Amino acid sequence: MLDQVVVGGGASLANLFIHALLVGAIAATLRDLANTDASFPGFVQYTLVIVATGTLLVVGHFAEVAVWAYVYEWVGAVPPGTDLVYFAFGNYTTLGYGDVVPVPTWHLLGPMTALNGVMLIGWSTALVYDLLQRSVRTPG
Repeated sequence: MLDQVVVGGGASLANLFIHALLVGAIAATLRDLANTDASFPGFVQYTLVIVATGTLLVVGHFAEVAVWAYVYEWVGAVPPGTDLVYFAFGNYTTLGYGDVVPVPTWHLLGPMTALNGVMLIGWSTALVYDLLQRSVRTPG
């Protein structure tokens, strides 16, 4: 069981690092935009910022799912021939169809993936919520 916790914890930390870099870059860009004179009307600027932020966050989540898929492959967590990205997405989003089941020696990786996904998706949601709150409060 310790090996599952170490491997799952490592994947979770890698994803936290990826997400922190992404959110940090988005936040820095938003701060820079707030300090510039916009040539676009406020609603156009905020629409573009929200779409760009959402797009970057989705790309980040895809990368994080890919980390989990790689980990599953690396440790042999699922039966041969399994679509690893499909399995990783199912776990990461907590959807979990149940049509793919991990091998018993790595069964904790699924719930660890789900916990990591919930946390990172929640972090993304908080960022978008904050961005929307700022757009409502900012005259433009």
